Amino acid sequence: MFRKYKIFFLSLLFVFQSFISFSQISAPKYSNEFLSIGIGARAFGMSGVQSAVVNDVTAAYWNPAGLQQIKTRYDVGLMHAEYFAGIAKYDYAGFATRLDSQSVIAASIIRFGIDDIPDTRFLIDGSGTINYNNIKFFSAADYAFLVSYARKSNLIKGLNVGVNLKIINRTVGSFATAWGFGFDAGAQYTKGKWNLGLVAKDITGTFNAWSFNTELLKDAYAQTGNLLPKNSVEVTVPRLIPGIARSFKISKKFGLLAATDLIITFDGKRNTLIKTGVFSIDPAIGIEADYQKIVFLRFGLGNVQTIKTFEGTNATSIQPNFGLGVRISKFTIDYALTDLGNLSESLYSNVFSLKFSFDKIN
Repeated sequence: MFRKYKIFFLSLLFVFQSFISFSQISAPKYSNEFLSIGIGARAFGMSGVQSAVVNDVTAAYWNPAGLQQIKTRYDVGLMHAEYFAGIAKYDYAGFATRLDSQSVIAASIIRFGIDDIPDTRFLIDGSGTINYNNIKFFSAADYAFLVSYARKSNLIKGLNVGVNLKIINRTVGSFATAWGFGFDAGAQYTKGKWNLGLVAKDITGTFNAWSFNTELLKDAYAQTGNLLPKNSVEVTVPRLIPGIARSFKISKKFGLLAATDLIITFDGKRNTLIKTGVFSIDPAIGIEADYQKIVFLRFGLGNVQTIKTFEGTNATSIQPNFGLGVRISKFTIDYALTDLGNLSESLYSNVFSLKFSFDKIN
């Protein structure tokens, strides 16, 4: 048994060292940032603290190992949210099915997009006349397609492991497009009332290859004095998310779940609670109270940042989040009230998500 744990911790040390190596790569700090938003109102209500506790179809995003905890043969999740007063749309759909008692597969799609952007390049025609009929519209959208697999470990009792394949497509009308791919890996370990989680996102680095249709851009760029963009490759640096949770039985009908995550990034200094020149750590905590696993009340704290006040002094801001959930037969409706007090950059505050669980396994 000691040998099994020794192998596990040596592997963890190797992964951490690999992530440190990625920090030396010159890469955009916020590449594929739409994949950092999250999915599921349950998670939003708990400030995204999910690595050790997620146990449904949304685990494909948070920690693929959590898919193994699904108790039904089929699990379906849906979510819609809006950013910036409805200008940007954020949508998610996921499906998971159990292969056998040892393994689960899932497929998910995430879209973040702005539609109906006016293309005014030809607003003024060749005669110098403004012609509104020449205005066309396009979309700027980011897509992520996830294929996930989770399996119960045969080596360590209580250990589940999982992996994601991510395919990324980003488009800006017909002007630019990017394709990319990457991998996530995760593990969950349960011992009594304790749960441990570990997620390595973009574990190999996620690569996006951008190509630009310069024929469509050269005239407008020449008139404005801008340089034409060049085809390039963008790398998303890995991040590590360890988490721990414990469940409590308050009474025969009431339960409580307390959890915390540490989001460790390796792309240099960020505006987080703990920061160095190599890595930054953003801690978050989440609490979920339940009544007979039917009604849920959630609370979370996260996104700890140092901000400048109007007086020019530094202050610490913390983003609180609240959530509710109701399970009715095979359906679960979750709601989250997030971004209270405009403490984060996103401007939407109400998030709803639905989950459908069918064919319960005894």
